[in-house]
Amino acid sequence: MLENKDIVIVGGGPIGMVLSLLLAKQNIGSTVLEVRKQGAANQDTRALALSFGSRRILEKLGVWQSLTPHATAINTIHVSQQGSIGRSVLRAVDYKQEALGYVLSYGALCTVLNTQIADSPVIHLVDEAQAESITHNAAYAAVRYQRHGEQHDIQSSLVVLADGGRSLEEVAGLKRDTKEYGHDALITKVSAELPHNNIAYERFTANGPMALLPNGERDFSLVWTGEKSRIAPLLQLSDAEFLAQFHAEFGDRVGRFLSVEKRMTFPLKLSQLQASDTPHLVVVGNAAQTMHPVAGQGFNVGLRDAEVLARHIANAPDHMGSSEMLAEYRSSRKTDTKHGLLFTDFLVNIFSNDILGVSALRSAGIGMFDLVKPVKRFLVSKMSFGK
Repeated sequence: MLENKDIVIVGGGPIGMVLSLLLAKQNIGSTVLEVRKQGAANQDTRALALSFGSRRILEKLGVWQSLTPHATAINTIHVSQQGSIGRSVLRAVDYKQEALGYVLSYGALCTVLNTQIADSPVIHLVDEAQAESITHNAAYAAVRYQRHGEQHDIQSSLVVLADGGRSLEEVAGLKRDTKEYGHDALITKVSAELPHNNIAYERFTANGPMALLPNGERDFSLVWTGEKSRIAPLLQLSDAEFLAQFHAEFGDRVGRFLSVEKRMTFPLKLSQLQASDTPHLVVVGNAAQTMHPVAGQGFNVGLRDAEVLARHIANAPDHMGSSEMLAEYRSSRKTDTKHGLLFTDFLVNIFSNDILGVSALRSAGIGMFDLVKPVKRFLVSKMSFGK
């Protein structure tokens, strides 16, 4: 059966849901195709690092108040290097911000967004919909998907690919440039002896950068990245052995580490879709660009994709999905995306490099950074708003 819809969003994760809700705020309807059963992600405990600018986007949707009880503010970021006295500190109060960012579970965000979508009369969510092909021509884009063993075809003046968890760009016939770091990220949650006081830590060690993000009353979410050969063995350690090694590399700033939850790893890469003219088809979020998590940029760049695309859609009712409209959208996102990719790649190259002499230069650089206020102000603006 062939259906005709105004806007189709392939991917019902946070980016796709935020886009549909931003459109609904302007009374623009959309159909969201999600491969999982609705609500399946609501129990996902993975931590998301939200920028202050992302909070503002969620405030526009009227959902931030519901998320506040589940979000832990980052008021201070402490940057240091193992074996060095060099350190730098960023404080929200110095930049007249309520916080530098927030830590929120993926599941808590999905729960609130799913509730909003269920209450919206202009959003049609189709769950358990497996996209098999995405095609486009000068007149429209079309999606073929399977649901409960039945094949469906849907065409639209605009299809938005927002499923960053799968390689659907291949389904859509798109190509991407990818840089494999040969690094893995280990993620878990740890509890510490001392309260976190809403301080996030970025610690650079010989085994790779580690980010410790306040999450809850006393816990931290940990993201430890490094070469596969160094990260993979950490999964084989007992909890006590892992905590001892982590403490040895992180230091005593929050006392002893008391417990650790399940540890998981995943490979890291930097990737971006190749530029192409795809009328009636646009790609956003992790489906469009994938970044190393060292600076927490990827998810926040994806939310800004959704916000800007919603604005372009609202301003283009007469030429929805045209090459001109989508070229304007891509142009408006080019600088933010490029800077995010370059920024994270720069940090990985500088802070994961153990060549003789680089460590001393890093230490001096971190110390100097703490004294150069314009550079700190630029960094806070970049992390908060993408500017």
